[in-house]
Amino acid sequence: MTRSQSFYIAIVAGVAAATTGFVWSAVADQSATDVPSEETRLETAIFAGGCFWCTEADFDKVDGVISTISGYTGGTVEEPTYKQVTRGDTGHYEAVKISYNPQQVSYEELVEYYFRTIDPTDPRGQFCDKGSSYRTAVFVSSERERSVAETEIEMITQSGQLPGPVVTKVLDASEFWPAESFHQNYYRTNPIRYKFYREGCGRDERLKKLWGEDAAIN
Repeated sequence: MTRSQSFYIAIVAGVAAATTGFVWSAVADQSATDVPSEETRLETAIFAGGCFWCTEADFDKVDGVISTISGYTGGTVEEPTYKQVTRGDTGHYEAVKISYNPQQVSYEELVEYYFRTIDPTDPRGQFCDKGSSYRTAVFVSSERERSVAETEIEMITQSGQLPGPVVTKVLDASEFWPAESFHQNYYRTNPIRYKFYREGCGRDERLKKLWGEDAAIN
């Protein structure tokens, strides 16, 4: 190999190395921007909206919601089972724990959306599901969350849109127990059964009557 050829190859190799370094630097910079800062860490919200299959399906559609978990909360029994909760003597509600990015969706927006997925005038349960475990509630972990939920209830009441008073409770958050794996993402793992259940329960039909165009339905 001649000296001129060696010099040429060295130049090419140097340019390639510099280019590669630039690319990896750009990737590293981009990756750094994808890591959320302390201000953008995920936050959680817990809502009881009757059947947790439906509540989970409703919130998974919301931009900014990262994940949902069906479970039980508000009662006194540790590690409750579905049979125990639906029997009605544990004090637990069927609920969904939601992880969300507050830079994409606010807690206020989630609360407003939540009420449009339920019948907040029913004290006995939701749609075709009746019993204490199917009642509605917002479980709050701070005074700010309580204020947001209570303000939304007051706004709904003042609007006069609903045929009766809002009976949905605002309760302090307590231990949340994830439900059995069979219940997680039920609308995805059992789509035909889920659709049959939701339609047969009259959930969306009732929501349309209550909320009109504001109803949050599938």
